[in-house]
Amino acid sequence: MFQFAKRIMLFLAVNALILLTLSFTLHLLGVGAYFSARGIDYRSLMVFCLVWGMGGAFISLGLSRVMAKWMMGVQVIDPNTADPNLSQLVATVHNLAKAAGLPKMPEVGWYPSPEINAFATGPTRSRALVAVSAGLLERMDRGQLEGVLAHEISHVANGDMVTMTLVQGIINAFVMFLARVIAFFLANRGRDDDSSAAPNYLVVFLLEMVLSVLGMIAVAAFSRWREYRADAGGARLAGREKMVSALEELQRTIAYVDLTGKESMATMKISGKRGFFALFASHPPLEDRIARLKASY
Repeated sequence: MFQFAKRIMLFLAVNALILLTLSFTLHLLGVGAYFSARGIDYRSLMVFCLVWGMGGAFISLGLSRVMAKWMMGVQVIDPNTADPNLSQLVATVHNLAKAAGLPKMPEVGWYPSPEINAFATGPTRSRALVAVSAGLLERMDRGQLEGVLAHEISHVANGDMVTMTLVQGIINAFVMFLARVIAFFLANRGRDDDSSAAPNYLVVFLLEMVLSVLGMIAVAAFSRWREYRADAGGARLAGREKMVSALEELQRTIAYVDLTGKESMATMKISGKRGFFALFASHPPLEDRIARLKASY
């Protein structure tokens, strides 16, 4: 109950911060009403949509390490820890980070959960966090763990967190812009006078919902591509056998992959679906990832 209340409070606090920050930014930019009796002020509308569409995404990215620690209960490991298992975990991440050419070693952490999961987050390649679950540490052998960590380091080295935020922000901005333009023309269709009517905001909301679904397909397609790329990068850093073994172990333990429901933090655990819903999957099916790795050498 306490953890649930804590997540709700964090969610509300972050959204309040985003609301205040973006509202202040729009005020500084002098962006006012973009609908008037004379029509649409396209410049104001574009600035409004870019600020709201991308601003929230980048604020969330900036807070991603802090939010991961708070919401997932991640405990950052002291590199000088006396625990041999945790010390080995830190050493493995740092060795992979050096091999990947990262400018600064990422923070390394673990969180108390039986799920089989690992994730990487952070606003830049120099300010990253790589975390693994207790379940993953218990279930995987050293080689498989190295494959998992290599996959996560590849995400950091590729700048995937920033790139995904940029893609999502652009999609958000386009959705907001198109929804308002379409709603404006629907509201003024068939009018004979020279004045323009503001759109119905219920129509704007419904259009945003429909356009967001289309946007989700584009974002998910890019996400699946970056997963294949991170798998290939993990194979280069740790070796193909370790990367394949890690994915095969995930496939064997799929029932234990997500026991927390925190999919937003997952980068390694999701096995995508097939059929129509595959269009919305952020990860390809594990069997496809394994087959692609095996065929790449």
